[in-house]
Amino acid sequence: MSEPTCVVTDAISGVDVPADGAALKGRSGLARIWYASGYSAAGLKAAYMGEAAFRQLVLLNLLLIPLAFLFDVSRVERALLIAVVFLGLIVELLNSAIEATVDRISLELHPLSKQAKDMGSAAQLLALLLILLVWLTILL
Repeated sequence: MSEPTCVVTDAISGVDVPADGAALKGRSGLARIWYASGYSAAGLKAAYMGEAAFRQLVLLNLLLIPLAFLFDVSRVERALLIAVVFLGLIVELLNSAIEATVDRISLELHPLSKQAKDMGSAAQLLALLLILLVWLTILL
C-alpha cells in the first residue's frame, strides 16, 4: 500500500496524521486501522495537552483502576468499576470535541453555542455521578 500523499503534523499533539480523510478512502483492514489510529493518537494527545479536565480524569483513572483490583469483588463487578471510569474519559473527549467545534465555528457569544457547551458539560456531570453511584453501590 502506498503512503498517503499528504501527511501533516497536528499542531497541538505533534502526531503525524493524514491531511484529510481521503487518505483512508480505498483502504481496508489493517492499513485503514493503522492510518485511523493516527487520528485517535492525535485526539488523545490533544485532549491531554489542552484539557485540564481530561488530565484530571486520567489521574482519577490511574488511581481508581488499580484500586478496583484491591477490593474483594466479582470479576463482573471489577469490570464494571473499570468500565465506568473509562466512560468518564470518553464523555470528556466528546465534551471537549463539542467545545472545540463550537469555538471553531465562532467565538461570538450565542445562545445555541452556550446550549451546546452546557449540554456537553451536563453529560460529563452525569458520567461523574454514574462513576460515584456505581462505585458506592458495589463497594458499600
